[in-house]
Amino acid sequence: MLDEQVPEYWRGLGLPGLADVHVHFLPQRMLEKVWSYFDRAEQVTGRAWPITYRYDETRRLEILRALGVRAVPALTYPHKPGMAAWLNAWCADFAARVPDAVHCATLYAEPDAPAYVRSAVESGARLFKVHVQVGEFAPEDPVLNDAWDTLQQNQIPVVIHCGSGPHPGTHTGVPPIRRLLTRFPRLTLVIAHAGLPEYDEFADLATEFANVHLDTTMVGTDFTESMAPMPPDYPARLRDLQDKVVLGSDFPNIPYPYAHQIEALDRLDLGADWMRSVLWHNGARLLGLT
Repeated sequence: MLDEQVPEYWRGLGLPGLADVHVHFLPQRMLEKVWSYFDRAEQVTGRAWPITYRYDETRRLEILRALGVRAVPALTYPHKPGMAAWLNAWCADFAARVPDAVHCATLYAEPDAPAYVRSAVESGARLFKVHVQVGEFAPEDPVLNDAWDTLQQNQIPVVIHCGSGPHPGTHTGVPPIRRLLTRFPRLTLVIAHAGLPEYDEFADLATEFANVHLDTTMVGTDFTESMAPMPPDYPARLRDLQDKVVLGSDFPNIPYPYAHQIEALDRLDLGADWMRSVLWHNGARLLGLT
């Protein structure tokens, strides 16, 4: 499938477009640093990671709109203390100047997190991003209790990278998230990359907790299957979790065309109704598009 064919695909399913919860727009200097990291990936991991959509902001927005993405998240994430508040300010500005943007925000395990999370929610943020691996903090750190409570009370979805791919972190894996959910069982968490490579363990969480979802970012793609393949029975689990699987792409930082993610999901052969739920209905519900 080519990118140009993606609109024809979702129209064939009778959908109004795509609801992608895992899209990155970042301050330019930060984006350049992220791209520089991926440019060095082969030296570090032995595996090249070319950035398919290395364009300026205007062009990247045009591409997403042409694909049919109806609301554009700007997921950002801090790697150290003192970054989250200014990233949230940047996200608020992005949402103000981009008509189809999703107002996003982020957090870090630091004493002022409850205050800036509350401020972001009050100013209209409706999607948060948390990156446990990059931030190297425990998601269940007590310093975040009031922040998580704010997000739980307001039912704000949180796209959280907590799986141990592409490499394990100090606080990645299921146990920290299970401890977090034991304390805040009504949190709306969207497990980025379906938690790969701990596919089944995070699917267990999605089965057990009412508001835990899995996003499809990189799942089933040739790139991922060559390094962290799905368990043989995993597609059946995704079928059973139809209402909790949400489209995610990681645009623009992907080493293949956007269409390949749609193609990878289609070849799971889980049916047109499942694809409708994943490509639109579930994400649209989380983003308030329906």
